[in-house]
Amino acid sequence: MRIENKVAVITGAGSGIGLATARLFIEQGAKVVAADWNEEAVTSAAKEIGGSIVPVRANVADEADCLAMIDRAVSEFGRIDVLVNNAGVMDLFQSVADMDNDMWRRCMSVNVDGPMFAMRKAVPLMLAQGGGSIINIASAAALGGGAAGAAYTASKYALVGLTMSTAYQYAKLGLRCNALAVGGVNTNIMSSIGDHPVDQAALGRLGAYHASAPGMLDPIDIANTILFLASDESRHLNGALIPVDMGWSAA
Repeated sequence: MRIENKVAVITGAGSGIGLATARLFIEQGAKVVAADWNEEAVTSAAKEIGGSIVPVRANVADEADCLAMIDRAVSEFGRIDVLVNNAGVMDLFQSVADMDNDMWRRCMSVNVDGPMFAMRKAVPLMLAQGGGSIINIASAAALGGGAAGAAYTASKYALVGLTMSTAYQYAKLGLRCNALAVGGVNTNIMSSIGDHPVDQAALGRLGAYHASAPGMLDPIDIANTILFLASDESRHLNGALIPVDMGWSAA
């Protein structure tokens, strides 16, 4: 058991990377608060996984929901050792000239505000315990400008900045913070745009970069790396932005 008795909060745990991570964490002995905006999905997932897992409905763009999910970990399990900020939304691939304020704010509220709210609540608790591990799920879009639109790209760069600041400021206090720059993953993130049409002209401009991707990953590929960062095996790894993209970012 690589993370036996560690208490973890995982956002976006109702599907995709978050679901794969929750399942893997339980298999490896952790206790999990699985948070997702889709209460039905996360409740069903928790029943299917079994073990010490508590499903929680949480819209990470809402600060109160973020505080409540951290509080739930403490009330149920007495502590929080690991925070996985995985929940995220996609944009329409629009350039800065074409996106509207609503898309900008949505990407920032879910992809940046949500992790910040959760971290701001969790960090003092982790420090009081002597440490902890925060894993932020960024993107290949945080390594260049060709993977997504302006809003999503800016949000993931901001998340990496938050990661680095946190890692450096608490490095001597036992708290680690790392991020993953994930490539294309077989998840339902595109459903986050709803019925809004993708900007085909912008997608055409990004086509060459997308075509250079070696392939698609499965959620478990990301979950395995998250497990490593949550475990004591990575105790000296802090402030890293780790590409998990089959070499896409090496192009």
